[in-house]
Amino acid sequence: MNATTTLTKIAARRINYRWRVVDIVVASVLGVAAALVFFAWNQLYSPVTKPLELALPGAQSLLYGFWLFAGVLGGLVIRKPGAALFTEIVAATVSALLGAQWGFLTLESGIVQGLGAEIVFLVFLYSSWRIGVAILAGAAAGIAMAINDLVLWYAGATPGFAITYTVCAVISGAVIAGLGSWFLVRGLAKTGVLSRFASGRGRAVSGRTA
Repeated sequence: MNATTTLTKIAARRINYRWRVVDIVVASVLGVAAALVFFAWNQLYSPVTKPLELALPGAQSLLYGFWLFAGVLGGLVIRKPGAALFTEIVAATVSALLGAQWGFLTLESGIVQGLGAEIVFLVFLYSSWRIGVAILAGAAAGIAMAINDLVLWYAGATPGFAITYTVCAVISGAVIAGLGSWFLVRGLAKTGVLSRFASGRGRAVSGRTA
């Protein structure tokens, strides 16, 4: 391999950190769409997760990944620094405006959860978008959610509850938010709607190209 070829490959992998107008628009649309999912889940989560909570206190978070996918999805689609956090904040803001029962704390939770996913993409220098990274991003969002919830809503909880809640949140984040978002991006890419993004072009769907 000659020097010219090597330099060409390095240049091809160079990350463009600059946000385009289309990046902002699509991230916002994803955030609003996610907020609609949040709105529906807000009405359903209590009766759906109650059996889990009764069977094993803390296990209710095993389905809380439905609140975590916005940031992972935004990061995987836009592939720019801040995309995960931005998309999750938009989703949380719209969810709060739609009447989420937690009021302002809905936005606070969105920021924390978005940061969880964002940190993972940052660790990989916004250059790897493989399934493993998506799962890690979802898991990190789950950890962030668990810590936040245990501080705000479950202060004084027993160690057993805290451990169960955290482990289940991580699993839920990894599977629903991480794996689910990765497959969703692949599905969207096949339709052609992501053709203006690296996430929608050929091998870039699962590779390292940004």
